[in-house]
Amino acid sequence: MDRRESFKAIVLGTVSSVLLLDSCNSKTDEQLVEVIESPESPKGMMPEEIARLEEVKSKTFFSKEEMATVTLLANIIIPEDEVSGNASDAGVPDFIEFIVKDKPEHQTPMRSGLKWLDIQCMNRYNKPFREASEKQQLEMVDAIAYPEKAKPEMKKGVAFFNLMRNLTATGFFTSEMGVKDLGYQGNRPNQWNGVPEEVLKQHNLAYTEKELKECIRYNVSA
Repeated sequence: MDRRESFKAIVLGTVSSVLLLDSCNSKTDEQLVEVIESPESPKGMMPEEIARLEEVKSKTFFSKEEMATVTLLANIIIPEDEVSGNASDAGVPDFIEFIVKDKPEHQTPMRSGLKWLDIQCMNRYNKPFREASEKQQLEMVDAIAYPEKAKPEMKKGVAFFNLMRNLTATGFFTSEMGVKDLGYQGNRPNQWNGVPEEVLKQHNLAYTEKELKECIRYNVSA
């Protein structure tokens, strides 16, 4: 399964559009600090926005152990490939840390989900998820990554992994690395070379010598 292609579809499709658009309004601490301190836009944020940012930055939600698990899961969801790095290379764990502080409604689902995952791994492998082997970690993920195939007792894990997957995809594909991975170039000036010759012939039309010379002059100057 090409996980990267699957998550491109999630981010660009309607399933995650609300989450993506909502999360795009939130940047990582570093990105937001750049907006505040940028000499080009010293007034890029309102005072209340700066105060909110400082409040969020002053807190830490995930423990060291929880962050290790978040990082492992994010990299399983979006691994490194020939196009770009993995989720942690794009700063996704820090993005998720910021989001759960900025949007507290994610805190309980994330923390309880991480705890559920460790309990499952302790029952299966006598060790928490972060200490399990790569094979064991993938086995655990496969048990909750596919809702239509998951067993009923995995329901809580499925809900947690869906949230983790959405946050990871949003964090990655709104990062500089993720945007490049998608090949998105934004609005760029282009050069129109005129109506194709076959279309002109179809309508018994043709450019005049004057128009052709002007087009050539435009192409050279461009």
